[in-house]
Amino acid sequence: MASLTLPPAPANPRQDAIDLHKAFKGFGCDSTAVINILAHRDSMQRAYIQQEYRTMYSEDLSRRISSELSGHNKKAMLLWILDPAGRDATVLREALSGDTIDLRAATEIICSRTPSQLQIMKQTYHAKFGTYLEHDIGQRTTGDHQKLLLAYVGIPRYEGPEVDPTSVTHDAKDLYKAGEKRLGTDEKTFIRIFAERSWAHLASVSSAYHHMYDRSLEKVVKSETSGNFEVALLTILRCAENPAKYFAKVLRKAMKGLGTDDSTLIRIVVTRTEIDMQYIKAEYYKKYKKPLADAIHSETSGNYRTFLLSLVGSH
Repeated sequence: MASLTLPPAPANPRQDAIDLHKAFKGFGCDSTAVINILAHRDSMQRAYIQQEYRTMYSEDLSRRISSELSGHNKKAMLLWILDPAGRDATVLREALSGDTIDLRAATEIICSRTPSQLQIMKQTYHAKFGTYLEHDIGQRTTGDHQKLLLAYVGIPRYEGPEVDPTSVTHDAKDLYKAGEKRLGTDEKTFIRIFAERSWAHLASVSSAYHHMYDRSLEKVVKSETSGNFEVALLTILRCAENPAKYFAKVLRKAMKGLGTDDSTLIRIVVTRTEIDMQYIKAEYYKKYKKPLADAIHSETSGNYRTFLLSLVGSH
């Protein structure tokens, strides 16, 4: 469930473009007006607004936002106005070839997306940046982490809820043999099962494993693997079981302790607002006994805070 709130009457993209232009005009930018419009328009409406803006003012809205806004607010807004596949592609490109390589962000985007989302995103990546996602993954990652990511973006997995119990038991046994039962780890088996199976299947494997060997599959992954390979396996497993809980945990980590990991906070808020932010908020509250909006409120300020809270919503 999305947390995006839209105005009661359908918005007029041309009028929105005019109002945005007004907000940019003159000395200083009326950020509140910009947020009030863009934070309450869905993906399709934002695309129309950008089209109208370009037609009327012969300028890209993103370019104008770039020169009018600043800091985290600008970063969040520039990501928000993109369509979901374009946004994922942009975050990935930056994570794999930007000034600071961020393999965690790249791993999160790849391993928490459905096969159909990955399919569209790969096409967008190539169209936008003239290079294949697989090429950039190959350049930036190594070892088992690389093998898993390449398999994950390359294999079309089933997306339905049905699972075959015999195959589930078989996979649980294979994972046991590949990990706990032997000295060292047979990473190939982990890669094969985690990259080829549907989320529903993997969630069933996880509960079968617990039932059969009295140990959680998550703990096994933690003790058998390490580094970015471990992060990738855990992301796939947690998203198979409960994506909202996974994102709530990542958000908590981004805001806990000294300082805030703003790029993670921005990435998750803008990418999940139109998908499952209501569920993430519920999971966050359940686990940390504090509303997500309150946590964001205490970690951010100014227009940046206003914008993120407009997306997340308070209820």
